[in-house]
Amino acid sequence: MSEHEVPVPTEDAGSVVRSVARHRGARALQLDDNIAEEVPVAFVYNDAPFAVMMATPADLEDFAQGFALSEGIVERIDDAQVISVEHLLEGVEVRVGIPADREQILQSRRRSMSGRSGCGVCGSELLEAALRSPAPVGEGIAVTTTALQRALRELRSQQPLNARTGATHAAGWALADGRIVLVREDVGRHNALDKLIGAMHRAGFDPQSGFLVVTSRASYEMAMKAASAGIAFMAAISAPTALALSLAQRTGLTLLGFARDDGQAVYTHPRRLIGQETCT
Repeated sequence: MSEHEVPVPTEDAGSVVRSVARHRGARALQLDDNIAEEVPVAFVYNDAPFAVMMATPADLEDFAQGFALSEGIVERIDDAQVISVEHLLEGVEVRVGIPADREQILQSRRRSMSGRSGCGVCGSELLEAALRSPAPVGEGIAVTTTALQRALRELRSQQPLNARTGATHAAGWALADGRIVLVREDVGRHNALDKLIGAMHRAGFDPQSGFLVVTSRASYEMAMKAASAGIAFMAAISAPTALALSLAQRTGLTLLGFARDDGQAVYTHPRRLIGQETCT
């Protein structure tokens, strides 16, 4: 794939049609409804099982590579090469090749249980595996409030899976002018971000050249995944957590919460947001 050629997901990927009885007052209608898929997705690195995540079975190569980077299994996303994606009766198995010198990382990062769709660091066996500290994110770019508002508007219009099902989160990558160039969706907010990180790599986008918008709260694991990918600016439509703010402050990540058309809250490193005055 050439640089900045955006991988496009299959139009109906991630949902199935099921019959549902819709009740409105005394009336009941039998209708077909689009339902978001949620299946076990197993990651196997160098033939060693690592984790099973409950996820939407779309954009799985993006998911595998982004997950490997954001979980600290590899330091460069090029070091995670997807070998095969096999759809089984029980779920999906994704086999990934990593350098031999990274295999020891699997033990410290290994999950002791399945990761649910709402789960980020669930199942990490060691405290240090759950509470990692990524390297500083770099300078990143300045983002105007106008660009941020454009990105938020465009993200809402670029979620076909959520439009069909009403059940998924999204993570979007925006350029400096606010134009959304990549979106990935999943029933799990962390999965959506991992998929986006993988898609950014495949499309050739530099994480220092744009900014991240997500349709969820800014939890610690969301901030950690963004910082691990070298993203310097993240805007969430909901609230942050105190641990996310602590990580963002340490790594240099600009973290915004409650991002809306009419404003946002800037919690850390406000220098990157241009056009917002602070009154005291």
